[in-house]
Amino acid sequence: MSDIGEKCGVFGVFGRGLDVSRLTFFGLFALQHRGQESSGIAASDGERIACHKGMGLVSHVFAEEDIEKLSGHIAIGHNRYSTAGGSHIDHAQPILVNDLPAQAGGTIALVHNGNLPSTTSLQEFLGKRGVDTVHFSDSRMVAEAIGALVREGASLEEAVKQTYPLITGAFSILIMSKNTLIAIRDVCGIRPFSLAKLNDGFVFSSETCALHPVGASFVRDVAPGEMIVVDERGLRSEQLVPPNPKFDIFEFVYFARPDSHLLGKSVYEVRKNFGVELAKEYPLRADVIIPVPETAVPVAIGYANESGVPLEMGLAKNRYIHRTFIQPEQHIRDQGVKAKLTPIEEVIKGKRVAVVDDSIVRGTTSRKIVQMLFDAGAAEVHFLVSSPPIMFPDFYGIDTPRQKDLLAATRSIPQMKEYLGATSLQFLSYQGMIKAIGIPEDQFSTSCFTGEYPIDIKERSREISDKRVCFTPFAKDDES
Repeated sequence: MSDIGEKCGVFGVFGRGLDVSRLTFFGLFALQHRGQESSGIAASDGERIACHKGMGLVSHVFAEEDIEKLSGHIAIGHNRYSTAGGSHIDHAQPILVNDLPAQAGGTIALVHNGNLPSTTSLQEFLGKRGVDTVHFSDSRMVAEAIGALVREGASLEEAVKQTYPLITGAFSILIMSKNTLIAIRDVCGIRPFSLAKLNDGFVFSSETCALHPVGASFVRDVAPGEMIVVDERGLRSEQLVPPNPKFDIFEFVYFARPDSHLLGKSVYEVRKNFGVELAKEYPLRADVIIPVPETAVPVAIGYANESGVPLEMGLAKNRYIHRTFIQPEQHIRDQGVKAKLTPIEEVIKGKRVAVVDDSIVRGTTSRKIVQMLFDAGAAEVHFLVSSPPIMFPDFYGIDTPRQKDLLAATRSIPQMKEYLGATSLQFLSYQGMIKAIGIPEDQFSTSCFTGEYPIDIKERSREISDKRVCFTPFAKDDES
């Protein structure tokens, strides 16, 4: 249960005879975990693009009449968590660029999962064309750059190819005109992106978990550096740049739904493996192991299976707590994590408790959980983390704090244990994390743990320090 915000989710459908906007709605519904601030869908009937978007959850933004107005054979949708530009309806997606030449369909729409740490190239490109980018999100800049090239006579496909080198960072993007759907992915493939078939049509999704609910069959991942074009002629692909695969390892640790598959691996099985490796690295004398819902549940299962420590659901989560625009009353605000989690005293009281979580970011939530368990009568609270210490901020679409606010960037593991108030604190080793996934280390972006950024973060590099303050990463806590 990290102090980290989700990224975004994108979904798209192309197919005659398909109810594309309704399919996209249910796709976004399955991708709700990737963003809860805003949602939107754009659809084309071959003549015009209609769009509906708003702040809040998918089920809040769309009513039946909204879906019925989005008729056509192409649709793209987006769930947003703000990583650039802030939380405001102006930054909700899909982004529409209007007033384009009639031969280009008059309008294009774009959705983006990821983040561009540097937008200098896009700003310079648009600035030369008299476009003021001051209030633009990174996604808006990409859309406007494509639109500018279309105005200059390029086809949508050619405009996307010319814009691609200007997009510096992580991106899984869908762009549509009234008759064409295009998917592009950054050279490292940092964010997930899948291609599927549905009858005679095609589906694109941030995660495979959104394919089963709409009846689509997974075909393959969109390759890093690839552009896929779908139109009346069918599907065609072009490798725009040679791929340099560096998938974000944190998708396995925290973000992806457990029923998704990433790089051909079951997220659920990988998280169970995290638990197995944790049990091998840190066998504990404990009476019960409990997960922090939801991400850590398979980790705790793996730990229990390997160690023989019985598993119990000692923390109950209110699964209906989502982002709300009703400001909480001060007393409720002070309750913090207690509004989301409730300890089950019968599981905890008098026990040596091992609690498992996926990560520690600022540490404020973890500290409250430890205190909550002691308040419920735990004799000991051992805190197990199914990832290494997070010492560096992310610039590719994860809403991490500044480096100085990351607990592991400023404290040793013993100091972190003291801050949490735990009996012991143990992190899965970096090597154990890689082993549990079963894919070579060089296929991943591990920037949060190592400070090595596979895509140049340019001017943002001033925001990080290479110093591992106080301790050597991945060392065991000798005080446990």
